[in-house]
Amino acid sequence: MSETEAAPRALAAGFGRLIVLVYVVFAVSAGVRAVFQVVTKFDEAPVSFTLSAIAALIYLVAAIAIIRGAGGLALLAVGVEMAGVLAVGALSLAVPQWFPEPSVWSHFGSGYGYVPLVLPAVGLVYLFKRRSA
Repeated sequence: MSETEAAPRALAAGFGRLIVLVYVVFAVSAGVRAVFQVVTKFDEAPVSFTLSAIAALIYLVAAIAIIRGAGGLALLAVGVEMAGVLAVGALSLAVPQWFPEPSVWSHFGSGYGYVPLVLPAVGLVYLFKRRSA
């Protein structure tokens, strides 16, 4: 295998494997929870449940992009994730009536131990460091 064929996979090597693992766990957990909530009680909190489904999709895109070595797409997905968790976190505090049920990103991910806030920060630092290396 040549160096150019091995290079794209380098994003998912080392610490990247841990990041991918967390993204996959969050994609599955947020996705399953969102699907259940949308199917069983969507009318109770459509904004929260839709945002959780979007978060799960973004986690999945980020994981796949890192695995495939698509640094640009990974940066985009993780950047959108960071913007989302900051915006939804702030909105859930400022306008709590919009969030009668929490989303993954409500209160900056407090329901998930603030991992949704920390993960994109770590991901962005990792991706920027890998990009400049």
